[in-house]
Amino acid sequence: MLNSNFWLKSLCLFCFSLYLFSSLVNAKDLLVVNINYFKENIKKPPALSNVLETPKDSGFQGAALAIADSNSTGKFLKQSFNLQQSEVESSEELLEQLDKAFEGGEHLFVLDVPTSTLVQANQWAQKKPVLIFNVNDSADELRSTQCLTSVLHTAPSNAMRSDAIAQWLLKKRFNQVLMVNGSKEEDRALSESFKRSAKRFGLEIIEEKTWTFNSDLRRSAQQEIPLFTQTLKDYDVVYVADQSKDFAEYLPFNTYIPRPVVGSAGLEALTWHAVIEQWGAAQVQKRFREQANRSMNELDFSAYLAVRSVAQAVHKQKSNHSQDIAAFIKSDDFELAAYKGRKLSYRPWSGQLRIPMALVQPNGLVSLSPQAGVLHPRTELDTLGFDIEETQCVSQKELL
Repeated sequence: MLNSNFWLKSLCLFCFSLYLFSSLVNAKDLLVVNINYFKENIKKPPALSNVLETPKDSGFQGAALAIADSNSTGKFLKQSFNLQQSEVESSEELLEQLDKAFEGGEHLFVLDVPTSTLVQANQWAQKKPVLIFNVNDSADELRSTQCLTSVLHTAPSNAMRSDAIAQWLLKKRFNQVLMVNGSKEEDRALSESFKRSAKRFGLEIIEEKTWTFNSDLRRSAQQEIPLFTQTLKDYDVVYVADQSKDFAEYLPFNTYIPRPVVGSAGLEALTWHAVIEQWGAAQVQKRFREQANRSMNELDFSAYLAVRSVAQAVHKQKSNHSQDIAAFIKSDDFELAAYKGRKLSYRPWSGQLRIPMALVQPNGLVSLSPQAGVLHPRTELDTLGFDIEETQCVSQKELL
């Protein structure tokens, strides 16, 4: 009996030693990928309408879901993906945090910051083996003139949104457009972007008006909007440029001539919306709701795509080095599945993710751009936003 117990204890000790050895080997073989998510908190003045509020965890929740999805595949490939979140109050604080993270060995960054901070982050990244993703800034100049060599954009540009809408208007023969613009700088950027698209696709802007009222429209929209949208010439559609949605949501069904509204209200061009369900999107929508207790928005989706781009590169390259990841993502071999019915890739000249734009009204998907029949020698996705002939950006391939 004593001899039996001795052998049983010896066997247990051997099994435990084998387990420890196996765990050490597995831990040593595990490829760990750390991604840092930084958000700059921007103090925004209250909107006049107070109609819509963006959830404070927008973006991060999308990145968190992408980490979970990446680890589902990664566990079979001995790869582990981790996400660190930080919030900053200024560009100076962001640069300090980037320095600190880089000194700690971090090289992959997802940024939800405004244009000026993104430009500074790109300057900081020069000659460093880091990769930055822009998930929220849509400024056209970052894809056309002020090019960021260390940044990839999963957020669509204003030009991509405008081109998506303009293609649909052309298809529907809504050629006569009344433009209504907000008075903020960001609204003027939207209106300039749409003017470019209107010229590109042969639309006529019959009149342009700037909304300068500061009244609360919740009580006066029925009186003020019809008078404001009265024109001498008839129009087929109203395009509204109102980034913060101060007044845009009050235009549908209130215009002097009953016409559809597009742009910042009515029919919007977005990369993602809760009503998208095709190509497996219903499943990712369900997983997101279970995680965040709300619907996935466009910022969530942009952050999701950034993390999934990294994961796809790691899965294929079996490397966690930022330079290997960046080189593969920028190559012709990179393809990203993103619930859009086609594989996505990045434009080598601007770092912009090529992606179809969903044209949605608040509770339904209307269409997808590029529209059928719009042709391009490489890919029709390059009919949305700045093509290589329209940008001053140097091909990022030349910078590898």
